[in-house]
Amino acid sequence: MSSSSSSPPSDSSSSPPKLPLKPIPGDYGLPFFGPIKDRYNYFYNQGRDEFFKTRIQNYNSTVFRTNMPPGSFIASNPKVIALLDAMSFPILFDTSKVEKRDVLDGTYMPSTDFTGGYRVCAYLDPSEPNHDALKRFFFSLLASRHHKFIPLFQSHLSDVFLNLEAQISKDGKADFNTLSDEMSFKFVFSLFCGQNPSTNTSVGSKGPNLVALWLAPQLAPQITLGSPKVLSFAEDILLHTFTYPAFLVQSTYKKLYDAFYESAASVLDEAEGSFGIPRDEACHNLVFLACFNAFGGMKLLFPALIKWVGSAGEDLHRQLRNEIRSVVKENDGNVTFLALDKMTLTKSVVYEALRIEPPVPFQYGKAKEDIVIQSHDAAFEIKKGEMIFGYQPFATKDPKIFENPEEFVGHRFVGEGEKLLKYVYWSNGRETDDPTVDNKQCAGRDLVLLVSRLMLVEFFLRYDTCTVDVTTVSFGSSVTFKTLTKAS
Repeated sequence: MSSSSSSPPSDSSSSPPKLPLKPIPGDYGLPFFGPIKDRYNYFYNQGRDEFFKTRIQNYNSTVFRTNMPPGSFIASNPKVIALLDAMSFPILFDTSKVEKRDVLDGTYMPSTDFTGGYRVCAYLDPSEPNHDALKRFFFSLLASRHHKFIPLFQSHLSDVFLNLEAQISKDGKADFNTLSDEMSFKFVFSLFCGQNPSTNTSVGSKGPNLVALWLAPQLAPQITLGSPKVLSFAEDILLHTFTYPAFLVQSTYKKLYDAFYESAASVLDEAEGSFGIPRDEACHNLVFLACFNAFGGMKLLFPALIKWVGSAGEDLHRQLRNEIRSVVKENDGNVTFLALDKMTLTKSVVYEALRIEPPVPFQYGKAKEDIVIQSHDAAFEIKKGEMIFGYQPFATKDPKIFENPEEFVGHRFVGEGEKLLKYVYWSNGRETDDPTVDNKQCAGRDLVLLVSRLMLVEFFLRYDTCTVDVTTVSFGSSVTFKTLTKAS
């Protein structure tokens, strides 16, 4: 059976046929109580996916009105129009029609006190002057370190494998997440600052914990701790009713900021001299880019990648190791950009992991004008000023686009399957588009793809196969290696 639908429908970017204009179904419930009811259903009574599935079924529509957490108190207006299919979702990438100002975290925005008093680039709309300068700075920073990507990641990753092997030898199992987090922070800090944070800064080995402490109060309104239902009321009060003040983590953030400020002097010189960005503002943006965007993304991405590949079984493992080892052998034993580009299955597996479990599941935007969007079945008018919400895992598992959408299919994007890449949205844009200063697509999109492929390449150069245990946690998955079979 083919791994994809044979003839995916067109979308709004390719002039789809006119569909009947229908009113957007759904409502927001009673003032004050409606958002609370939706929040309890979302976190406790139904759970995230079931919350959306039941509404799709009830309204017979993948576009509808609802409230999104955290709702009242934290968010001044929790009302959104939800887009839960691959056709309507891309309107969120069109910055000529949708404003992306202060919508990174959804219907609320953490205080700028968490970021030194600045609205960092992630919260800016491309129409704002600072966005252009900051994103060009990011592009320049990544381009100047292009030659370091592969050797630096390889060196840090080798420590992960040695520690995994030691843990399995000692305990019969090994926790991947903790080792992956340590490696990811060291890699990101070393890449941007040119130093190992564990040995050359006051941060030491505490980097991942410091980042987690800094992020926790900002992201608390979006999470549940998985508490028993009898404790849901207490958890809801604790996490979803009031915002946490930044002073609670001020000393934590200062340690991160000082480490970057001292270690990235040349980077900040460039920001100031070439892009006209004040040094302090540049450093706060660098901390956010490195810790929230890069490290935070890897913290979710790498366990998800290993979860899906590790659970896929020996057949996929055999195919991956054969491709990887063959290409590397043909390249005189070297892992290079050109060699990585030849590994079609490896690339497809990374895309499939990003499709089935995108590291950032939510997208938001506010309509800049009255716009008409289309799902597969109908057209809907969204009024200027209305908040639009997209739940990416439903859009990228749209059964009208992908066959067996809930199944991890490693070869999904090989050959003719490459045509489906325009429906992979993990980077806040289509996989077939490129990040620019005029859009909100991830500036480090290509780096993320590269290190994900490198993770698989280095793994299957070293091991033939593995077995893993996976548990779901507040954000993402926790992966434990049970066995690692060294390359024969």
